[in-house]
Amino acid sequence: MNREIDNAPVKMNLLRLDLTKVRLDVVHAMDAAIGTETVSSIATRHGAFAGINAGFFRLDTSIFAGDAAGVLMIDRLLISESINNRIALFIDNFQPDRTIVKFAHIDINDTIRIKGKEFRYSGINRERKDDELIEYRPVFHRTTLTGNDGLEVIVRKGKITAILDGKGSSVIPQDGFVISASGKKRAEILPFLKIGRKVKGYSGIRNSAAKGFPNEESNRTSQAFSRAEDITNGIPQLIKNGKIEITWEKEKTSRSFVETRHPRTAAAILKDGKFLMITVDGRTEESGGIGLEDLAKLLLEFGATDAMNLDGGGSTTMFLDGKVVNKPSDKTGERKVSDAILVFPRKYN
Repeated sequence: MNREIDNAPVKMNLLRLDLTKVRLDVVHAMDAAIGTETVSSIATRHGAFAGINAGFFRLDTSIFAGDAAGVLMIDRLLISESINNRIALFIDNFQPDRTIVKFAHIDINDTIRIKGKEFRYSGINRERKDDELIEYRPVFHRTTLTGNDGLEVIVRKGKITAILDGKGSSVIPQDGFVISASGKKRAEILPFLKIGRKVKGYSGIRNSAAKGFPNEESNRTSQAFSRAEDITNGIPQLIKNGKIEITWEKEKTSRSFVETRHPRTAAAILKDGKFLMITVDGRTEESGGIGLEDLAKLLLEFGATDAMNLDGGGSTTMFLDGKVVNKPSDKTGERKVSDAILVFPRKYN
């Protein structure tokens, strides 16, 4: 589909889906917590007939490239922590006859309890920095990829089996996880550690009223979280309850990110219950990209009641029937990304 916005051409691709006939799944590159892969490769490996790029991620040349820059949950396994109460896409595949999609801002409280003391994680499955408490799960990598300037606790079957102070890159057990602490966080947790001691983990939703969101937002998020099989992140919300409501300030992004015309990927729930995936090409003479206000207006025109922005720029990719149907803006072609939303035909028993 072609449009003209402010005297510049805009080329977009739309995929309108009946969620009683298809299934949606979020899949991470290389089926791990870190690493990158093109959308077309992810979709082809999993046998999907369609897909788009999804969440924001760490884009560099380090071994941590592909780490989700925000919440990510796949098959009920939390892979990455939430950031700044940002908008997220929740996929519920537990209904026999349909996939259910919801959007909500999310602030996950991921903690552990040891000997009655609760500790909140700084992050999950990512690079450990100074004064942080990080949990590493088997989906991350074979080891924690940490330096020797911290403390690592091996937990298997809910009990501490090893305490490694001043050592890093611990092997992550398949039947457990590793707690990794540095600086002040190391000093806080060390007195509570003992071989054989039980460790209990908790994941819940923190009330977002303090972040400037209404109380009903927390209720909606809690309900969506309890039912979600997959969750991926975005920035920011575009439409809520049929009205444009771009929450860029509350989600701590910049005005220039919102206003500048970039390639964009977005998702929307339509009035008729269908699910819309859209990509807008940019940075070429054929298509100049789009700002988020104009994108929200277009989505309203297409019948959206709720919508959110996903990762864009060079990441923007739509795959359909064996090929990429948009024009990615990177000079090297299709970019390797962190995760994708894939579309499969629904199978009935």
